[in-house]
Amino acid sequence: MVRFGIIGTNTITEKFIEAAKQHAQFTLQAVYSRTEEKAATFASKHGALETYTDIEEMAASSNVDAVYIASPNAFHSEQAKTIMRKGTHVLCEKPMASNQQEIASMIEVAKEEGVLLMEAVKSTLMPGFLSMQEHLHKIGEVRRFVGNFSKYSSRYDAYKRGEVLNAFKPELSNGSLMDLGIYGIYPMVVLFGAPNHVQANAVFLDSGVDGQGSVVAAYDGMEGVVMHSKIVDSHAPSEIQGEEGTMLIPNISEPKGIKIIYRDGSVEELSFEDEFSPMYYEAAEFISLVEKEKDRSENNSLEHTLITAKVMEEARRQIGLVYPNDRS
Repeated sequence: MVRFGIIGTNTITEKFIEAAKQHAQFTLQAVYSRTEEKAATFASKHGALETYTDIEEMAASSNVDAVYIASPNAFHSEQAKTIMRKGTHVLCEKPMASNQQEIASMIEVAKEEGVLLMEAVKSTLMPGFLSMQEHLHKIGEVRRFVGNFSKYSSRYDAYKRGEVLNAFKPELSNGSLMDLGIYGIYPMVVLFGAPNHVQANAVFLDSGVDGQGSVVAAYDGMEGVVMHSKIVDSHAPSEIQGEEGTMLIPNISEPKGIKIIYRDGSVEELSFEDEFSPMYYEAAEFISLVEKEKDRSENNSLEHTLITAKVMEEARRQIGLVYPNDRS
């Protein structure tokens, strides 16, 4: 069994717990919150055995093997380093941190302490994405990757009424690029590596974060185009366009229903087993790595995390989006 502590008593955390409980080796051991009342309420709802209001105390517990972090982005780095310095593994929600410097410092601590650190990007560990990797050669020379994830935020209506919730606060390292753009950038990096250079554009909100934007990444012989938004919906699929065919991906954040449309008009639907909820697969990958005492995931590797952070940081530099954590 891998006994988990949890940081973040929010909807994402609840989805993670519900998914991870489908894994036979997952145990929800502890919940951290700044207030005992909130920790106790969340722990009671989800069956956690312990509650903490001190992160160091939870990380140092002999009953906690790993911690899943789903707090606001700006807090990830310091919380993760605090946990890892107690010899405890960390599964950190995406984006792993505010910038490359924070991620580099997290990786350094993980290596010093000999613990596992992995970014919790669900999509690149799902069976659909693994099938994409397996069948990618069928479309021939790849010329364009299109990653589109535009989803009207459930918090945007409140924003328009004058209530700025966490999703639109720059001091928490939030915004469309960080929260949704990563769903297009991360799989692009896993499939094609680091781009030669990027160009970025954004539409800003009055709070100081990007409401939507795009990133164009240049590779040798191909380009990557990533579109993201928290202020409009898009129903257009993502695509990988090759000289022999195009791979159509209805939802890049949860790849399912994928098909290849070949130049002759024939269609191949990719078949794969996908019996669990989307966040199960990141939990399963992490638990497997802990049990096998491995320090890296192939798809969700720290190398891919750093490249993705570099792309997003350069995009932010171009659009003029600076977070308080960038100055620390």
